[in-house]
Amino acid sequence: MRCVAFALLMISPAMTFADSPEPSVKTIRIASMNVSLYGDSAGQVAAKLGGGADAQAIKLSRIIRTIRPDVLLLCEIDHEPDATTVNRFADLYLNADRSDVTEPIDYPYRWSIPTNTGLLADVDLDDDGRTVLPTDAWGFGRYPGQYAMAVLSRFPIDRDNARTFQKYRWSILPDALRPTDPETGTSFYSDAVWQRLRLSSKNHVDVPIVIPESAGGPRTLHFLVSHPTPPVFDGPEDRNGCRNHDEIRFWREYVCTPNAEFLVDDNGISGGLGDDQWFAIAGDLNSDPLAGDSRQAGIKELLACPQVQNVAPKSEAHSVATALFGSRRVRVDYVIPSVNMPLVDCGVVWPEPSTSLGRCLDATDHRMVWIDIKPTPQ
Repeated sequence: MRCVAFALLMISPAMTFADSPEPSVKTIRIASMNVSLYGDSAGQVAAKLGGGADAQAIKLSRIIRTIRPDVLLLCEIDHEPDATTVNRFADLYLNADRSDVTEPIDYPYRWSIPTNTGLLADVDLDDDGRTVLPTDAWGFGRYPGQYAMAVLSRFPIDRDNARTFQKYRWSILPDALRPTDPETGTSFYSDAVWQRLRLSSKNHVDVPIVIPESAGGPRTLHFLVSHPTPPVFDGPEDRNGCRNHDEIRFWREYVCTPNAEFLVDDNGISGGLGDDQWFAIAGDLNSDPLAGDSRQAGIKELLACPQVQNVAPKSEAHSVATALFGSRRVRVDYVIPSVNMPLVDCGVVWPEPSTSLGRCLDATDHRMVWIDIKPTPQ
């Protein structure tokens, strides 16, 4: 199996994207995409999506409707308790008739995931004598629900057996990287704050996707989703770099130590993922194993974990990249399959800018990443 970047795929001039068939039961496509659908205040994104005419959302939807994932993680899309933003994007853009050549795609199963971003903490995190957004949110955010995640699926989501770690405390993680001033050796966070501080800047969620018998099942795919904080916007204590590292390390502990008593979810249930389970770790992890500002040991150790397949789509000319930050191309977006999943293909959606799909890329500074697996009954 050879993974290739989407930009290298050859498409016949006579073939349009509308000719692409619905995903076959022979393979299941799993994808992650940072869509950059956030605003300056609560309700702003939902309002702009109303009516189905937002230019950014139209471009994003064209990418999704072209690649047609069966299971899709969206990063940086607003969360509301009634999932207004997610539902408007799915109904008015993804599953709407349009004049372009892409066919609508329906995701009947959706989960707008609660987030720590913009959720005001009950302690003064930055020790400035007041508790205000955005600096005193459990995860940096100017309003509740900013920078959240959502899962869209063609297959049922088993919400009853989902596990969230939104309230998991950073200090509980063994060998946690407590941010410390390198010159003074003083901890950036007081003991009182450190004992309360949450690890996840958004959420860490085990989303069980039920693959039905008609699609090659029945079996469960554990979609392990997160969006660690960017490892920048801090000082010499590197508090965001430390947090990014440990947010990534959380998944290594989760898939490698099924009996870990220190992994306690929001319902009080301890332990990691059971042996021999299918899983895919997905998200904008904000860490490139070879470049950038992160503490690269976290992502390197995750990719080297014997429980995963390190699939990195590459061209012949350069290593894979999944985001463009200014003039820098970096690999920060991932869909990492478990070693026991039968992988068929993988890719990054980065077509030439002059193509019709390439003209949609300015909707976000990230690129969709995807894998195809071949489902087999458990």
